[in-house]
Amino acid sequence: MKTQGHFMTLDQIEQLPYRPCVGVMLANTRGHVFVGQRRDSDTPAWQMPQGGVDAGEKCLDAALRELWEETGVTEKLISVEAETRGLIRYDLPHDLVGKAWGGKYRGQEQKWFLFRFHGTDADVNIATEHPEFSEWKWMPKDQLVEAIVPFKRAVYAQVLAELGDRL
Repeated sequence: MKTQGHFMTLDQIEQLPYRPCVGVMLANTRGHVFVGQRRDSDTPAWQMPQGGVDAGEKCLDAALRELWEETGVTEKLISVEAETRGLIRYDLPHDLVGKAWGGKYRGQEQKWFLFRFHGTDADVNIATEHPEFSEWKWMPKDQLVEAIVPFKRAVYAQVLAELGDRL
């Protein structure tokens, strides 16, 4: 569906599906949230762990896998506290649609989970097999929305509206 130069028309974009995805709000005992600086961004682009759901994979299993793949944190170091009621969607900016995920998706629809972290900072390892983050930190919830790239801010606001009181 790509056109020359990777630009797609609005009609083409609207026909694309959303990528099934999960997100993880990993909170420490103080109620601060894990965020990582994306390696593929030259500007500040902090985000919570997230990723695609494989065919036939349950959302919780995908969230646990993504957490481990991006942070090195294993299931034995967390407890599952909550999840969003439904899926939260976002659309990519039009100039990214033809570039991200091979131009197959218009954006993502995400199921978010709140996990409580029971380990120590030494248990976090972002130098994973396929690292996504160049650095990480614990961030207070009132800084999360502003720290994310603008096109994902509404998603973070919705996740906080649903899960933020449990931090």
